[in-house]
Amino acid sequence: MRRFYKTAAACQDGPPHPLLLDGKPVLTPQRRQLALPTRRLAEALAEEWQSQGSELVPANMPLTRLAHGAIDLVAPDPSRAIDEITAYAGSDLLCYRAESPVALAARQAKMFDPILAWAADHLGSVFETVVGVMPRDQPVETLSAVASLLAGKDPFRLIALHAITTLTGSAILALALAEGRIGAEEAWTAAHVEEDWQIAQWGEDAEAAQRRAAQKIEFLAACRLFDLIGGR
Repeated sequence: MRRFYKTAAACQDGPPHPLLLDGKPVLTPQRRQLALPTRRLAEALAEEWQSQGSELVPANMPLTRLAHGAIDLVAPDPSRAIDEITAYAGSDLLCYRAESPVALAARQAKMFDPILAWAADHLGSVFETVVGVMPRDQPVETLSAVASLLAGKDPFRLIALHAITTLTGSAILALALAEGRIGAEEAWTAAHVEEDWQIAQWGEDAEAAQRRAAQKIEFLAACRLFDLIGGR
């Protein structure tokens, strides 16, 4: 789409704080008002829109895409996002460990075990781990605790959690990040322990590296969303 406006700005009234293009409110793809819960988030979206050139490039507007998802997809039906995140928790990356080499298994244990211990304490129920890739069902009470925790989140936090979960393969990492247990870089590193091990042994594929870099931009935008809406 060609750029059709001169200036983008956040409405100072609110909350919510509508995004304004040339002084006029913006609509989401589903024709809902693009109104944000905090002024900081509205200003961040205005920066994305203002920084566009003669054509709008969605890849350069990750916060806007997350806001669209929160308003158009999550707000009308939070249960879908909650169910999808909970499903990831049922086969979470942190619960599957390498049998060999021993050094990789040790690295996974060092990074994953403290986060799993936090999750058990936070949820009041444990995640079971397995060596290898054969699936193992997680305790029903653990997944119910995850769903209950997610049910208390607003649409913008849910969309950020959903994005982080799908990008890392781990609902546990997403929850630990959202609750302030770990930071963005620690979460990203934990999600790529095995991949980084393989890279160290065999080198990095250029196409895979490009794909991972693009995914990290999306991941960091979702992490930033937590900060922009305040109060995890």
